[in-house]
Amino acid sequence: GSEQVARWGRGRARERAGARWGQTCAGFGSGARAAAAAMMMSQVFILSARGDHLIYKDFRGEEQKDAVDIFYQKVTGLPKGQAPVVMHHQGLHYVHLRQNTLYLVVTTRDNPSPFTLIHFLSRLAGLIKDHCGSLSEKTLRMNFALVYELLDEMLDFGYIQSTSTDVLKNFIQTQPVISKPFSLFELSNIGLFGADTQQSKVAPGHAASRPAVGGNCTQGSKTEIFVDVIERLTVVIAANKSALV
Repeated sequence: GSEQVARWGRGRARERAGARWGQTCAGFGSGARAAAAAMMMSQVFILSARGDHLIYKDFRGEEQKDAVDIFYQKVTGLPKGQAPVVMHHQGLHYVHLRQNTLYLVVTTRDNPSPFTLIHFLSRLAGLIKDHCGSLSEKTLRMNFALVYELLDEMLDFGYIQSTSTDVLKNFIQTQPVISKPFSLFELSNIGLFGADTQQSKVAPGHAASRPAVGGNCTQGSKTEIFVDVIERLTVVIAANKSALV
């Protein structure tokens, strides 16, 4: 029946995960490989310092999503800088790593090696930096699809597969979105409420000297000119939504 098929599918997933583990796990030493081979992760998530859920991946479907809120309540309920790396709640183990203003967290119900999980989180942070250039809240929001793809390749049903940049770069298809560094020269193009000013929409000065039609235009070919008309309106609106000026 359907239950037997589901049970067979779960067994095959475990077999595939074990086979892939035997083939690759670059980035871990022999001792870490032995420890991680017998360990399964339930969830991996990344939180901001405000508790925003930036990344959340449930690999086994055994835990509730409120585990994220429970972790944040526990880590913020302690004095600053005194939250232990490993915490427990109703049989669920939380192992986290603080990077800048972010919390990288792994949950598991196995009896884990904390050093192996910390090393995994450290490699996850390094991989995000390798692919996206930096690790920050803004980078994660701009590249969340890439981070989820990384997690899918790093873990299979909660088993670690590979944490090597050289191995994973052959499987990652999503292109990173690189955040532009802040420049004071760009402030001249920012208007009220962050809108582009008229100056930023004006064509460069040398555009007037360029011909509207290229020199290779043949007789009978279709030529088009596109013009952007920009109009600025200043309106004063009363409380009853009627225009005063």
